[in-house]
Amino acid sequence: MEHLFQMGQMQVPSFTSSNQKSKTTMKKNMGNEDRIIRVVAAMAIIALYFGGLISGTVATILLVVAAAFIATSFVSFCPLYLPFGLNTIRKKLSK
Repeated sequence: MEHLFQMGQMQVPSFTSSNQKSKTTMKKNMGNEDRIIRVVAAMAIIALYFGGLISGTVATILLVVAAAFIATSFVSFCPLYLPFGLNTIRKKLSK
């Protein structure tokens, strides 16, 4: 048996039994360009940190942002897009 927790428009399964397939309603909302920009920005932040150009609280905050950029890029989903209805995935043109 599967229990779902309602989080805004997103339903997240709390557990599934071993004989059931996992169901998620979290849909991708980030296109490839968006993902690439986020990874490049994260790498730039990391380079600034290791280059000694940023430090202290600013560095900590930016490294957390970089980690969020990388995580959201890997799953192609940005939870901050949900309240605004944003979706950067390009739709295929039908011929």
